[in-house]
Amino acid sequence: MNVLPYWTGVVLALIAAPHAIESAQADAWPDNAEYFSWDGYRVLHYRSPTPNHAEGGQRINTAQVRTLMKNRSPALLNVQPVAWQHGIFLQTAPHYQLPGSTWLPNVGQGELTDRWREYFQRGLHDLSQGNRHHPIVVYCTADCWMSWNAVKRAATWGYTQLYWYAEGIDGWQQAGYTLDVAVPVALEK
Repeated sequence: MNVLPYWTGVVLALIAAPHAIESAQADAWPDNAEYFSWDGYRVLHYRSPTPNHAEGGQRINTAQVRTLMKNRSPALLNVQPVAWQHGIFLQTAPHYQLPGSTWLPNVGQGELTDRWREYFQRGLHDLSQGNRHHPIVVYCTADCWMSWNAVKRAATWGYTQLYWYAEGIDGWQQAGYTLDVAVPVALEK
C-alpha cells in the first residue's frame, strides 16, 4: 500500500485550513481573524465598524430603543470601557449614558478575568432581578465591539431578551436626546 498520496493530501489540507478559516471569518466579520479569540469575541481594535447583527441579540436603532423604553421597561446596560487600577475606576472626564442606565465598565472586553466575569454576571443578575428573560438593551458608543461582545457573552449565560443598540451613546445624542452623567457600578460590593 502506498501511503504517500494519503499523507500528501493531509499536508495539503493542513496548509489550506488556515486560509479556509480566514475566508470564513472574513465573510462573517469585516476585519482579520487575529482580532478574535477562539470563542469568537473581539479582542483587538474595539473601535471599528461592527457587523449588522450580534450573536444572541437583536440589533435595534434609536427609535426601537425608545419604543422598548415606553412599552417594556428594559434594563439599559452601558458597557463603555474606562481605565481601572488599584481598585478604582480612573476617569479623567465625565462619561455619559442613556437616562436610567447602569454602567458596568469593561465587561465588553473580549477576554475577561474571573473578577470581571463575576462583576458582569452579578450586574446582569441585578439588572434583570434574576429573570434571564427580562429585556436588556446593551450599548456602548457607535462602532464599538464591546457592546457586541457583551451581548454575545450574556446570551451564552442564558439571557434571552438581549437587544444590541450598536449606535449607542452617539446615536442617542445625534437624535437629540439627553444623556445623564454615568457613574460606574463598584467592582466589588
